[in-house]
Parts: sequence; structure tokens; C-alpha cells
Amino acid sequence: MTLKSVCQSKRPRNRSKIRIFLGKTYFTWCRYFRWMFVRAIRYAKTLQPRQLPYKVAEHSTPLYRPLRNVDMWLQENKVTNLKLATAKINSLVLKPGETFSLWRLVGKPTKAKGYVEGMILINGSFSSGVGGGLCQLSNLIYWMTLHTPLTITERWRHTHDVFPDANRTQPFGSGATIVYNYLDLQIKNETPDHYQLLIKVGDSDLEGEWRSTQPCPLKYEIYESDHLISQEWWGGYLRHNIIRRKVFDLDNHEIGDEFITKNQAIMMYEPMLAENTKGV
Repeated sequence: MTLKSVCQSKRPRNRSKIRIFLGKTYFTWCRYFRWMFVRAIRYAKTLQPRQLPYKVAEHSTPLYRPLRNVDMWLQENKVTNLKLATAKINSLVLKPGETFSLWRLVGKPTKAKGYVEGMILINGSFSSGVGGGLCQLSNLIYWMTLHTPLTITERWRHTHDVFPDANRTQPFGSGATIVYNYLDLQIKNETPDHYQLLIKVGDSDLEGEWRSTQPCPLKYEIYESDHLISQEWWGGYLRHNIIRRKVFDLDNHEIGDEFITKNQAIMMYEPMLAENTKGV
């Protein structure tokens, strides 16, 4: 059996609005139930203005990108939404045994809280919605966390690959999509040390850091393997890869090579665009 045959999937379905509404309602209330009644998970909630002493990981992503057929006001509104959301999680301390839940801390983005229409992706196309653009926040936190000893306990991959690889600085599939509240990003601290998340909306970039009470004894390198673009029987293309990370000690000796996740997404552009452009 070939890798291509293993990766092939059923044709994507366009579900009715009623079915989508009922599905969202069901999974939203399932999440509320777990938040209220599942006591096995201790959710982090402590905000501490004083920074912990040791930087473990940092990353930044541009707030504004030249995107075809996307009005700039949607990106301006995204920045407004990011400022509101980051205020809820900036300086969060993740204690040993605690779990970070993005949605539990940020809450539902509504007009009453000041959130505005921003860009959202639905089935591979652009639209607008209140609170749009917060995926940039989950993407940033997820990527930083891959460079720490923290454990990612919930992450959802994007179902569509919208942008070609031009100017891509991370491997395909290294982001994390979120939808209130049933698609969440959750991270557990299974180390003996305290960690602190710092997030800032700067003039041109969304900036983040993970800090800790102790220096990190390991370094990490994230990479992709088994990259494949497959043409499906229904006429479209799927893009696949595996995200892995190499683990090094402080003397740069490789001591591990770990599987992180497997990705599969429907391509929304011609495959030759991906092959003729380079990611970094």
C-alpha cells in the first residue's frame, strides 16, 4: 500500500446551516459541562505582573499582511480583537499540574465586550465575524509552546491550506485553529517549575514569551517530515505532513526526536504554487 493511498480521504461535505448550528450548539454545551463539572483538570487563572526570571521561548508574528481580496479594515479590527483577548491572558502563571485553556480565560468574544468584525476562515474562504482574527493568538502560543517542556493537551489543525508557501517562516501545519468554545488550545504544565505567558500587541507584531522560574535544560528544533501533496478522486488536492521536533541538551547534543502531530488539509490554491515557493 502506497503513502498516497493511505492519505486519500473522502470528498469534503457541505453541511446544511441547520446541521452546522446544531453541531456547534451541542459541542459548545459539552465544553461548558466539562468546565463546570470535570474537577480532574485544574485550570490556570493567576495573573502575575512580576515577570519570572528565565526566558524559555519567544516568537512574534506580523499584525498586517498583504492578502489578496481581503480588506485592510478586517486586519485593523483584528488588532482590536487581539488587544482585548491578550489582556485576559498576559502575565498568566501556569503552575505545576495546571492547564491553560485559551477560551476559559478569554471568554466568548462579543460586541458587548468590545469585539468587532474581523477576518475568519470558513471552509477555506474568507468571511467576517465578531472576534475574527484570534487564530493569530492561538497560532503564536502553540508555536512557542512547541519550544518548551510544556505538554499540549488540545490542539486543532486547520482543515484548509489557504496560503502558498511564499514568505512562510514555519512548516505547513504548525498552527492551531480555535472556535469558541469547542475548538480550544489547552496546555498542561507537567514540570516541577512555574511558567508564565507574556503576550503583547506591539506596533507591528504580536509578541509572545514563555518564561519560567528555572532555566530550561533543553533546546528544541521543529521540522516537518513526510510532506506530500495528493490529488484526490473528487478533483481536489490534499496536503499532508508530519510535525516533529528534535531535542538537544545545552551542549547541543541531540537526545531525542519526537512526533508532534500529523496534518492533512484541503489545498485552496494550485499545487505548483507550493512547489515553486520555499518555506524557511
